[in-house]
Amino acid sequence: MSPRANHVSSKVVLLGTGTPNAEPERSGPSIAIIAGSAAYLVDFGPGVVRRAAAAYQAGIEELAVHMLRTAFVTHLHSDHTAGYPDLVFTPWVLTRDRPLEVHGPPGLRSMTEHILSAYEEDIRARLDGLQPSNPAGWKVNVHEIEPGTIFEDANVGVEAFRVNHGSLKAFGYKFHAPDRTITISGDTAPFDGLAETYRGTDVLVHEVYSVAGFKRYPAEWRKYHSIMHTSSHELASIASSAKPGLLILYHQLLNGATEEDLLAEIREQYDGRVVSGKDLEVY
Repeated sequence: MSPRANHVSSKVVLLGTGTPNAEPERSGPSIAIIAGSAAYLVDFGPGVVRRAAAAYQAGIEELAVHMLRTAFVTHLHSDHTAGYPDLVFTPWVLTRDRPLEVHGPPGLRSMTEHILSAYEEDIRARLDGLQPSNPAGWKVNVHEIEPGTIFEDANVGVEAFRVNHGSLKAFGYKFHAPDRTITISGDTAPFDGLAETYRGTDVLVHEVYSVAGFKRYPAEWRKYHSIMHTSSHELASIASSAKPGLLILYHQLLNGATEEDLLAEIREQYDGRVVSGKDLEVY
């Protein structure tokens, strides 16, 4: 891996901890990893740029909107990508002067091309009209990935690993910073080898659904969630084996359960450090 400065102190910023449910207090899924003077986004759900602006106003200077330059997407479900046009265009309007670099599963290139085509008139007007603009900030360099090391710079190395999210090709990401390793699950159901993948992680940010809330779903939704996502009891078992330094819950499907219920379900089988993540928290 590329040499990295050993003084880097990483941060995990929860920009959005939500689900497809339209919860006003939770923006769509998006995590920022801060290392060195750079920010690396994982997913770009609804509200991503304004959440980044709020984090910047709270003192995370690396999340200035024009500094949003590198992103990774776990999978192409709409709740994880509906903020993509925002991430492409708003930072350009606010002076980002280089292409956005985006890494993700096959299909990302087609999604990107269609977004740029949909906004063709906006791009033309900003480039050729009276508004000050630059010629590069709206462009996107797409990197469709396979498992393995997919990105390295002076601050981080990023490893992608396949997860189990139904018919979609989906990935989780492991960020290797000089001070610690941070793993983000994306959306996944448990599968053999998942705990081994997480082993050695200092911070694990993981999706979860409440067992109590699950029982309230209609049968067809219970079938869906059990195949596509990870229950609190399943996550507790995985974490007990993987032993992360900190487990952060996000993309929480509660369905009437409370955060306290969810934490209690985890703690029935897991005695490690666990928190229920909320938007704009920093770890």
